[in-house]
Amino acid sequence: MTAFRWIRGAAISLATGAVLLISGCATPQSPAPQNDGPKDAWAGRIGLQIQSEPPQAFFAGFELKGNAQAGELRLTSPIGSVLGVMRWSPAEALLDSGQEVKKFASIDALLEQTTGAAIPINALFDWLNGRNTSLDGWTADLTEQAAGKISARRTNPAPQTDLRVVLEQ
Repeated sequence: MTAFRWIRGAAISLATGAVLLISGCATPQSPAPQNDGPKDAWAGRIGLQIQSEPPQAFFAGFELKGNAQAGELRLTSPIGSVLGVMRWSPAEALLDSGQEVKKFASIDALLEQTTGAAIPINALFDWLNGRNTSLDGWTADLTEQAAGKISARRTNPAPQTDLRVVLEQ
């Protein structure tokens, strides 16, 4: 399997990730850290299944930092080797496979090109933060979000796409 196929598979798994716990030390003179705001770092496992012809399924470990406008997604194999790194900003999106760097106009274009399916990056960050943002064609299940499990399904447009994220707790 080529490096690009590995990265493609890992990118598809993008939508299934884990939360990095952000910890802080509080001293008697300092107030306790606030965890009420949205998080900006996650780690875990992601899986993406596309009911295309032929069907595709991709699974990877991931580390995600940032937000829908600017961030980084590192995808890893089950043994921990880096499959690829995606970096994006309002100006561009880059896919670094370790052998070459490909440039895209946006994170949406990068994700669709590498995974074969449009992944709703804005909604994904909301889902990771426990906000059940609705999106045409997608249904998210956040009933186990507190336990670090998120799933979403796209039924329209075809092909049906299932995204699963399991966060490290």
